Amino acid sequence: MTMHYVYIIRSLTDKARTYTGVTGDLKQRLADHNAGRSVHTAKFLPWELAFYAGFPDKMLAYDFEKYLKSHSGRAFANKRLLLVPIAQRQENGSTWEADGMCHEHD
Repeated sequence: MTMHYVYIIRSLTDKARTYTGVTGDLKQRLADHNAGRSVHTAKFLPWELAFYAGFPDKMLAYDFEKYLKSHSGRAFANKRLLLVPIAQRQENGSTWEADGMCHEHD
């Protein structure tokens, strides 16, 4: 089964700058963004993965991406998905796991 990922990346040089997209290969797409291969993200290198969700159905992934790019979707993402930068969570010893829960790590 092919998965389709909706992702949000955050610029490490401008923490307020995010980009939302869809891909079938999340690692390669993040590498492409960080290599400057996207005109939309090249000016704000480097990028970190801030959020992603996998969908088995391509159209569901595109529908969720479209929602996240809408006014209400951006508000939802900012309030619920992008609470704390990934690097800051890792520095504090906590990460968000696949079960959707925040776990403290020693």
